[in-house]
Amino acid sequence: MRGVPAAFAPPLAVSLVAAAALAGGAASAARTTTVGGADRPLSASDFARQRFDRSTRIDNAWFPLRPGTQLTFTGATNEDGRRVPHRVVFTVTDLTKTIGDVRAVMIRELDYSDGELVEAELAFFAQDNDGNVWHLGQYPEEYENGKFVRAPAWLNGFERAKAGIAMKATPKLGAPAYSQGFAPPPINWTDHARVYRIGIRNCVPAGCFENVLVTDEFNPDEPGRHQLKYYAYGVGNIRVGWMGAREIDKETLVLVRRTRLGPVALARVRAAALRQERHAYQISKDVYAKTSPATRLPAG
Repeated sequence: MRGVPAAFAPPLAVSLVAAAALAGGAASAARTTTVGGADRPLSASDFARQRFDRSTRIDNAWFPLRPGTQLTFTGATNEDGRRVPHRVVFTVTDLTKTIGDVRAVMIRELDYSDGELVEAELAFFAQDNDGNVWHLGQYPEEYENGKFVRAPAWLNGFERAKAGIAMKATPKLGAPAYSQGFAPPPINWTDHARVYRIGIRNCVPAGCFENVLVTDEFNPDEPGRHQLKYYAYGVGNIRVGWMGAREIDKETLVLVRRTRLGPVALARVRAAALRQERHAYQISKDVYAKTSPATRLPAG
C-alpha cells in the first residue's frame, strides 16, 4: 500500500470503495500542535528525541499499534491491464528498533498479489508525547516469481531521509496536509496526507464502525492520484480505496479479520522479522546496516 501503511495500521486498508471514495471534494487535513510555543502544523523538524519519552507505547486511538495485533485485508488492484486479487497481512511485532535516537515499534507487512508474495516489509513507527504517530521508515523486500529482486529501504537520518507523520493525535478537517516521510531519489518517497472526511459510518467484513476517519494520501509529484484510508476509532485502518482521474492501481482493500496473536504465533512472526532483518544487514549496506539490531519489548 502507498505509505505502508503503509499504510497502515491499526494498520492500513478498505472495501470496494467506489461511491464513498469518489464522493465529495477533497477537504484538507491534520492537526496543529503546540511546539516550542508556536501553534503550527508538525513537520519533520519537530522530530526530536526529547519529544519521545514513551515512544513504543502507541495508543493513538486512530492508529493503535499493540504488539500481537494482526490485521488481514483482501481486495484487488490493477496490474498489466487486469484486475488482480490482493491480500495484505499486517502484524505488530514485539520488536523495537532505534532509529535517529528514537525507539520505534517494528511492523511486518506481507503483500500478496494473485496469491503470490510480492513484498515483505519491515516498517517503523513511534508515538511522541502529544500522541502523534511518526513513520520512521521502512525496509521493503520485493519479489518476482518467488525470487528476491530489490529492497528500496529508507530510514530517518540516513541518506537525507526524514521521518513523517503516520497519524495525528487529533485529526481535523481543514488543517494543512502533512508529510508522511521523505526519501530523495532514487527512492523518491514524498507521500503526504490530509483529512478527507470524519465521523462517517463504514462497514467491512470485520464489522461496522461509527465515527470513521478518512484520510487522503497523495504524492505532490503525481497530481490526480489519491489513496483513501479509512480508520475506525480504537481499531485502526479498516479500508483502503482510491479517487482521482489519473489513479492507476485503483487499489481496494477491506479488513476481513482482526486477530490478537498468542505467544506461539507471535514468536513465529518475530522469528520471521528477525530473519528479514538479518538479510537487510546484508542487502542495505548504506542504510539498514548502519542501525543497531532490533530488540524485544519487555513482557507486558
